[in-house]
Amino acid sequence: MKASKLRVIRSAGLLVGVVLTQVCFSNPSFSQSSFYEGKTITVVAGTAAGGAGDMRTRAVVFVLKKHIPGNPAIIMEYMPGGGGRKAGNHIYKATRPDGLTIGAMTSGFVPAAVLGEVGVFYDLDKVIYLGSRGSATPSYVLVTRKGAGLNTLEKLRAASGVRFGAPSVGHTIYIAGRLFAYVLETKEPKFITGYAPAEIDLALERGEVDTRAQVTDTIIQRSPHWIERNLVDFHAVLEVPKGRKHPHPRFAKLPDLENFARSDGDRKLLAMDRAFRITGQPFILPPGTPKEGVQILQDAMRKTFKDPEFYTEYKKLAGEEAAALMPEELEKAIKDLPREPEIIDLFKKLSGADPLPRR
Repeated sequence: MKASKLRVIRSAGLLVGVVLTQVCFSNPSFSQSSFYEGKTITVVAGTAAGGAGDMRTRAVVFVLKKHIPGNPAIIMEYMPGGGGRKAGNHIYKATRPDGLTIGAMTSGFVPAAVLGEVGVFYDLDKVIYLGSRGSATPSYVLVTRKGAGLNTLEKLRAASGVRFGAPSVGHTIYIAGRLFAYVLETKEPKFITGYAPAEIDLALERGEVDTRAQVTDTIIQRSPHWIERNLVDFHAVLEVPKGRKHPHPRFAKLPDLENFARSDGDRKLLAMDRAFRITGQPFILPPGTPKEGVQILQDAMRKTFKDPEFYTEYKKLAGEEAAALMPEELEKAIKDLPREPEIIDLFKKLSGADPLPRR
């Protein structure tokens, strides 16, 4: 009798053990918590400390931390250099793929690799993407000053030697202006560089330049008097993403630049530029990171980008509205990027200092 009872007790104990094991290992929250519990995550930023890029990254990290099970500590490490290439190479080649190091890349991370820039040693198709943060309004509009007398697209396209203002060769504003000039087929445009972005507005008002490419919402926020006092003319927009119309009536009815494309090459060129702007500033992991860690961090980033606190914090720290790409959206944007050699070559010519190529 005693032996029988002992067998029953042992069987019950075995059953309890099996149940506990199944509960522990089938419960996602248990395994997720144990993965990061008591650990420290390092975020390697491709920017210097204290700048706008740092503030944007901090806004993400501030909210991300609360969405990672296990409550790990998060520290920042800064690795500026090469337009973000130094940090990108470090994450790709020198970081242990243990899920404890995240790369916060600059907006040059994707273009530099696609365009084959010197010093890029990472592979866009092998790194792991957690998502991206960037400006909520990357669409550009082409604006001319009233005094230039270019109040229609026809006049703009017929004029010779129109002066475009820009910060420097290769700057995003410079590239946007060159795209407008190229696709609209302006005659012998001149590109006047050396201005800070805000200084181009003053140069336009003083008549030092005739036109510039500008982010639509920046005009509303920084230069509303242009619209209120009818000081400028707007001609076309570069919609990012394609098809997203700006709600302001001065921009909503403007033609998209792609309407003036004459070939599939033109459309791919604009698609490349849009993709560069959409991908923004990605968060990445090195190749080979354990799937468990990847899934935890991707899920945490999804929750971060859905969290109202992120948008409040971003506005407070960066002084602008935030937009975000979820991991799968970022992966698709990079996968769909045009990479034909002839399109890359054309984009590089437009980004450079030489005269615009003929269409």
